[in-house]
Amino acid sequence: MKYLVISDIHGSSYYAKKIKEIYNKENPDKIILLGDLYYHGPRNSLTDEYNPMEVAKILNEYKDIILCTKGNCDAEVDAMISEFKFEDYIELNINGVDFFFSHGHKYNMDNLPPVGKVVVYGHFHTGFIEEQYGIIFANPGSISLPKNNTKHSYMIIDDQELILKDVEGNIIDRKKYK
Repeated sequence: MKYLVISDIHGSSYYAKKIKEIYNKENPDKIILLGDLYYHGPRNSLTDEYNPMEVAKILNEYKDIILCTKGNCDAEVDAMISEFKFEDYIELNINGVDFFFSHGHKYNMDNLPPVGKVVVYGHFHTGFIEEQYGIIFANPGSISLPKNNTKHSYMIIDDQELILKDVEGNIIDRKKYK
């Protein structure tokens, strides 16, 4: 299976449309959203083409293949406009390896989750893949509001590796997990 991992859209219909382009290019089996889908948050400026309802409309087109974690900026009302469920976290076994997905405001490199050989989270708006404590930590970055001079980015998880890419599809980093 191939997974497309996106985080921190923050209401940008411009970048939600980019997700459609990425989906068509990457052709994943599942999309994993790591939260902060609609609201820009009090610490962030408005995103390009800020339109949470348009973002929901675009994401709902993929409702049958979306797995989604709840971010710190996601509220009960966000679930009302979404045709998919928000989870606190997601545990998956991908090709024999245990993965733990969350937004990242609770579980991350500094506060380890209870399980997972690979821990994937958003929240920090900075894409990376690194290994510590015998665990691979990966962050797809923010597709709409990258920080720390990182790119607008997403992640692909296939049968062998994690691949961090910018929105144009250029590889930023990659690491085998199996």
